[in-house]
Amino acid sequence: MRAIAITVPALAAALLLTGCDSGGSDGGGSDTGSKNTDGTACRIGEVGLQVGPANAAPAAGDTGNVPVTLTNKGAQCTLEGFPGITLAAASGTATVPADRAGQPQKLTLAKGDTASFTLTYVRGGAGDAKSLAATSLRIALPGASDTQSFKWSYGPVQGKKDAAHPDASVTAFQQAGD
Repeated sequence: MRAIAITVPALAAALLLTGCDSGGSDGGGSDTGSKNTDGTACRIGEVGLQVGPANAAPAAGDTGNVPVTLTNKGAQCTLEGFPGITLAAASGTATVPADRAGQPQKLTLAKGDTASFTLTYVRGGAGDAKSLAATSLRIALPGASDTQSFKWSYGPVQGKKDAAHPDASVTAFQQAGD
């Protein structure tokens, strides 16, 4: 009986590892983590996304945080890398870079499991040429080009050198819930 208890987890771990990829960038200029081309990647149409409640930055120069929770509504899937985050405004779009302070981990989500990530931003000044007057937030999952859009109601986002380079970052996915 003990041999079975050890063998089954070892076999499961070996099978799980055979689906891993290099975990590098997709090479297309975006910073969304791995391509995860083995067919197990979570798809935007098969998850529920909840944005907020946010700890919004009240004034220009303040830092705000927007948590996002993802719930798998389909078959078991994996998340590896960083979400693709784009802020959109009438004047253009800006891609939010990954926060490289922490290493992304590969998460396997069964139906009903949740994961989360956080978007951190610095609020810009209204009418400031270096700020992006964002009106929507677009979210993409690693390995997929489909996005889901949400209203951005947290004020303009400060740019580092201009509005196309936001003073913002997004964390890697983390397991949420139990």
